[in-house]
Amino acid sequence: MPLVKQGRITTDAFVHVPDGAELPGDGAILISAARFLEDPEALSRRTGKTGVIWPNNRDLDDLVPHLDRLAVVALVFPSFRDGRAYSQARLLRERHGYDGELRATGQVLRDQFVFMQRAGFDAFEVKKESDAEAFAATVKRYSVFYQPTGDGRVTALNRRMQLRHSESAGQ
Repeated sequence: MPLVKQGRITTDAFVHVPDGAELPGDGAILISAARFLEDPEALSRRTGKTGVIWPNNRDLDDLVPHLDRLAVVALVFPSFRDGRAYSQARLLRERHGYDGELRATGQVLRDQFVFMQRAGFDAFEVKKESDAEAFAATVKRYSVFYQPTGDGRVTALNRRMQLRHSESAGQ
């Protein structure tokens, strides 16, 4: 599955480790929420980076105390009609200050890429190479937005106010 990060197709450094499989001693791993919550302390003592696949029907309050130990949080879109992971992404970025990789996984469709990015996602597991290429192009298409969101971009209103301020300061 192609991974798109920062508008580029890249190699995924994280190995998906299924439940029940032995964990490698080092290297970056991506594991299920259930497996992570069994013993987060032991996982934090591993040499490699740890990421968790967090379902959209699971309470984020179970994850929040462990955010500082996680290099990746992969939020699941089980269906293109199910947008709960958007809310989870915004909560992680805006309320809980998570600054690690926030990955969209599951039904990640090209017509939703911009919305996912605006919600705070910065990595996307896509099913098709053509979708990955389309996303890389889409990321560059929009530079200004009206609504503030979890991606930290300055809104059109804020830019306008900055311009007015700099113009009035120069007079």
